Amino acid sequence: MNPQSRVLVVDDDARIRQTLGSILSTRRYQVDFASSGEEALEIAMLSPPDLVILDLTLPDQRGFDVCRALREWLTAPILVLSVRDDSKDKIEALDLGADDYLCKPFVAGELLARVRALLRRTALRAGSEPVLKIRDLEIDLARRRLTRAGLEIRLTRTEFDILALLARNADCVVTTRTILQEVWGPEYLDDRMTLRVHIGNLRRKIELDRAAPRYVATEPGVGYVMSTRG
Repeated sequence: MNPQSRVLVVDDDARIRQTLGSILSTRRYQVDFASSGEEALEIAMLSPPDLVILDLTLPDQRGFDVCRALREWLTAPILVLSVRDDSKDKIEALDLGADDYLCKPFVAGELLARVRALLRRTALRAGSEPVLKIRDLEIDLARRRLTRAGLEIRLTRTEFDILALLARNADCVVTTRTILQEVWGPEYLDDRMTLRVHIGNLRRKIELDRAAPRYVATEPGVGYVMSTRG
């Protein structure tokens, strides 16, 4: 972790801001706070954060609108932290540009793990020819090559594109629409069956037990996530 990473916490609940500030500052993150959407946008413009933790319920505007406004220019990851556990809210937030979604109440360890994962993704994007390591999987993005414990696993082009997208967003949910958009294009946004077939084929090649996948998990009604834990 970069000890100088700056996190912007956007939440109208003072207790949540205090809790998050304590959790993050003890891990040497620099923390800025905003209690409204307007304040969040002003702070982000004056001092661009490395990561935003955003509540969806704000006093002056919807968190969805703040997410959309930030994503128009801010490349830093956005982690939505909300009491809303409905899959529709998750999908809308992720489609608007949020990178991950965590429900309240939350466990400090899981929050920090997601923060680290999001910041790690940002660092990987800045590098050249990255090789992503997900436990015993090694994904060479430049050479489009996958190995597990040193042994090569041959994937089709589409399977590798899906795997690479999930790996670049490790430990964060990638919506079905996002995968279809990125891998196949906008004309395939409703073709969920095609994605399910390819996910099944990918699991057959990389999972030791397809009935209990360790790498590519399903987030029901939302999408898929590649886990670095377990």
